[in-house]
Amino acid sequence: MLRSVLAGVVLSTSLVLSTSLVLIGGSAARAAPLPAGAASLEAVNYPGRYVRHQDSLARLDPVTAAGSAQLKSDATFTVVNGLASPACHSFQARNGQFLRHRDWRLRIDANTGDATFRADATFCAVDGALASYNYPDRRIRHRDFALWLDTFVDTAAFRADSSFRITAPWAPRTTRNPVVPGLFADPHLTAFNGRYYLYPTTDGYAGWSGTYYKAFSSTDLITWTDHGVVLDHGPDVSWADNSAWAPAVAAANGRYYLYFSGGAATGDTAKQLGVAVSDSPAGPFRDALGVPLVRSGQFPGGQAIDPMVFTDDDGRSYLYWGQGVARAVPLNADMVSFDPAQVRTITPAGFNEATFVFKRNGLYYLMWSENDTRSEDYRVAYATGPGPLGPWTPRGVVLQKRLDVGIKGPGHHSVVRAPGTDTWYIAYHRFAIPADNGTNRETAIDPMTFNADGTIRPVVPTP
Repeated sequence: MLRSVLAGVVLSTSLVLSTSLVLIGGSAARAAPLPAGAASLEAVNYPGRYVRHQDSLARLDPVTAAGSAQLKSDATFTVVNGLASPACHSFQARNGQFLRHRDWRLRIDANTGDATFRADATFCAVDGALASYNYPDRRIRHRDFALWLDTFVDTAAFRADSSFRITAPWAPRTTRNPVVPGLFADPHLTAFNGRYYLYPTTDGYAGWSGTYYKAFSSTDLITWTDHGVVLDHGPDVSWADNSAWAPAVAAANGRYYLYFSGGAATGDTAKQLGVAVSDSPAGPFRDALGVPLVRSGQFPGGQAIDPMVFTDDDGRSYLYWGQGVARAVPLNADMVSFDPAQVRTITPAGFNEATFVFKRNGLYYLMWSENDTRSEDYRVAYATGPGPLGPWTPRGVVLQKRLDVGIKGPGHHSVVRAPGTDTWYIAYHRFAIPADNGTNRETAIDPMTFNADGTIRPVVPTP
């Protein structure tokens, strides 16, 4: 079994923890990120005993190859983006719940998305142990094989009881999706310079109140590099500190432009659109204007959310956005301005949000999401037309739930063509499997194919 120790005592070629240290909040030293993905946690001083959940409570029990499938599943977690901080980690059980502390006892619970839960379910690697995000002087340790969050005492016994190895998972994942571990939604998938880039909304927040965006990249849509936070509404955007939704990135003028939705946590909470710029598709991005690109109420009707940019073969780019009402406008060459008089309303029947436009073989495709993202009936429909602004001919629903494999609410998608081919993929979010909802969503990618007449064949969403 491949292993790496939090303290760096044993390092594996596939699961390696760097020993470099950074400061979080100027208080305690934190180790560099743990490897994301499925893993099990073995006690250093009790080899063969692993962190597992039993009747929701977390404990340390023996696990062997002869153990039951349920035991192995209970002893397998996915290391994901920290619910309270991307600099730390959360541990998601196979049933979709998260390891958290409550009254200092470690247990698993469903993510409610509020600030207290997110903090209670976030842990930071420090000195070979896992320290609480919101109580940094407390660390996970085992006492009589039960797991507790105890105040750190600098003794050999405490250090031994709070040290764990990250090992290969007892119950390896057998599915391709989700493509990145953790809770991410509204994925914008694109390709730059022969490499795929994925820009999602960071999910798992009550009221979708996340504040930052991450970027991931891949050469094969399977193995992904996490480029970290590329834009954070808190320090990076003066007019928004909340509701970091639905990023979309376009390339022009030798630069990269990230379009995003944002709102304020207090005062005027209406959503607005912004644009940030970077010299690299991996960021970091900076607010290009210092003010919204599309202001709340600037165009009456609907919400100013879910921006998307399509660039035609002639180099002209078009901005699309809206919830309730779909709008489109040609962008100026600077990519950060447009003529308000040219804004058009292009709302198709059934439209709710998440406009996406692409072109194939001279035909333009307008796609969107129907119903509410909290509904299992959230889905994707589309239309075709002769130009980037239509007129549009409805073609029907192309992606919807698949209850036989537990897929609910697939939508808010994007489409990418494999460079130099006629092979296409669709990225979308769905309720996190097995038992989550419209604020705990995960990102999936599946092939998208066409009929001879250019219509899209129904997409089969996969686990």
